[in-house]
Amino acid sequence: MYRSLFIFLTLFSSSFLLAQSEYTNSEDSDPRAKAILETIRTNYESLETMQADFSLDIEYPEEDKIVQKGKMWQQGNKYHVDMDEQAVISDGKTVWVHLKSNEEIQITNATSDEDEGVLSPKDMLRMYEKDDHVFILTNEIEENGKMIQQIEFKPMDPDAEYSKLRLTVEKKSKNIVRLKSFGKDGSRFTLNVNKQLDNKPIDETIFALDKSKYPNVNFEDLRI
Repeated sequence: MYRSLFIFLTLFSSSFLLAQSEYTNSEDSDPRAKAILETIRTNYESLETMQADFSLDIEYPEEDKIVQKGKMWQQGNKYHVDMDEQAVISDGKTVWVHLKSNEEIQITNATSDEDEGVLSPKDMLRMYEKDDHVFILTNEIEENGKMIQQIEFKPMDPDAEYSKLRLTVEKKSKNIVRLKSFGKDGSRFTLNVNKQLDNKPIDETIFALDKSKYPNVNFEDLRI
């Protein structure tokens, strides 16, 4: 579950309006979509700090929708994501995943390799540079008085857990508005960015985990 969190915080999720048979190779990606993603990445990487309030809608077939609220802080390769059921903290070298209901904290090494550990939000923004998805600009419409653009992602891996992802961005600022994942099991995850503050001072202690504050929590070190 905690790996899915970062899929929504920055980039992994969407849906394809065009026939699946038309897009079978990453070279089929829409150049307009890749240009927008490059602008988003450049903008985010230029920030010294970023803070965001967000909500995550979790939907499973025939079940009531669950809404979780959260906050994110990021400075360089350091980040802290705090939600109702879990928190993920990284000082750029180590990642601590706090599973609150389980009273457990898992410790892993920070890495930029998707298959080796938890990715940072900034790493996720480089997803479009890989050859494992097709990206298509599908919509440009007005929403709440602002023009938005929607980019849809199709995974090349037939074993991917999601069938499509949809990224919605504000056209002018290129800020992320929402990110939606369409699971093959009928699940839907929607991350809504409700507020974003750029380049505001952040107390760096928020990017480290103080074990003394978790006296009744079990620590599981998963580092090799």
